[in-house]
Amino acid sequence: MNKKWLAFSIILAFAGTSSLLHAEGNSDEGKEKSASCVSCHGEHGNSMVSTFPKLAQQHASYLTKQLHAFKDGTRKDPMMSSLATTLSDADMEDIAAYYEQQKVSINTQPKLSDDEDDDSQSPAKSEDALKAMLSQGADLYRNGDLTREVSACIACHGPLGEGNQPAAFPSLNAQHADYLIKALTDFKLGKRSNNPENMMHMIAKKMTDEEIKAVAYRISMMHNQ
Repeated sequence: MNKKWLAFSIILAFAGTSSLLHAEGNSDEGKEKSASCVSCHGEHGNSMVSTFPKLAQQHASYLTKQLHAFKDGTRKDPMMSSLATTLSDADMEDIAAYYEQQKVSINTQPKLSDDEDDDSQSPAKSEDALKAMLSQGADLYRNGDLTREVSACIACHGPLGEGNQPAAFPSLNAQHADYLIKALTDFKLGKRSNNPENMMHMIAKKMTDEEIKAVAYRISMMHNQ
């Protein structure tokens, strides 16, 4: 057994979800219906606040699934749950179709926080520390960690973080690192579980906080334009 087999095993675990049906929404209608989303998720779905996810270029199948989860309570967030209860199935499909057609913005290179990059470090050392973190994240994304059964992200989310539309696996590329860190931490702590077989919890609970940050930073720098 090797790292490639670990990644392949995750694909098999999710194979049954590839038959998800997705109705086509009307993106023109979705643009009008998304007006209430702009304050948090930004113009065209590119949020300016790093703790709010970008929705631009996200698969409509995934967005629709998440809106249904907020509405039926399987995913919890006070603001999103309240908004989702007002949406019909058609509304969700239209909004999702609109955001899917928008282009996600590319992030600038991340800067290490003060506790990781103090004033005593030279710019060269700071750059080296960032490169090391991004390298660690890239390795985890591509290969996972076989010894601890941490699965490779690439198996479900693709080489460039493009996700999987038929299976409703989200696109991750160019997402805010802060949001990704929160999402992975929520999965790790069991605060979020609306995914097939609770697989994300099973993966994230084996990751250290350092690994979560590293892979989030790396994903934030991916782009599939």
